[in-house]
Amino acid sequence: MASIVERYLEKMVAHDFDAMAACLAEDVVRIGPYGDTYTPRAPYVAMLSELMPSLPGYSMEISRVMVGDDLVLVELTEVVEINGESLVTPEALVFELNEDGLIAHIAIYIQQLAKTPPA
Repeated sequence: MASIVERYLEKMVAHDFDAMAACLAEDVVRIGPYGDTYTPRAPYVAMLSELMPSLPGYSMEISRVMVGDDLVLVELTEVVEINGESLVTPEALVFELNEDGLIAHIAIYIQQLAKTPPA
């Protein structure tokens, strides 16, 4: 079950958007960290295929994958360069799979890192 999610993330990072799309249900719903929603598959893949190649210095590191019933939770860190500095964003992604084993729902949660620790 986790393998389709791992394949989806791997293909997204590699910019292999056709292979990435094959991991998604036609009626997939993706809810981003700011409430932005993409559905169905074609508009979502179009957004990613435009966005991902434009991110300078992009990388992703998966730290943990947890599986339960039809859900897969992935903790990861994304890095992108902005004005010559690395912006590191820890995230949790919740994937729900449909009865065909395809990704039907994606919810993305980000952790905002403070520049200085709170007093």
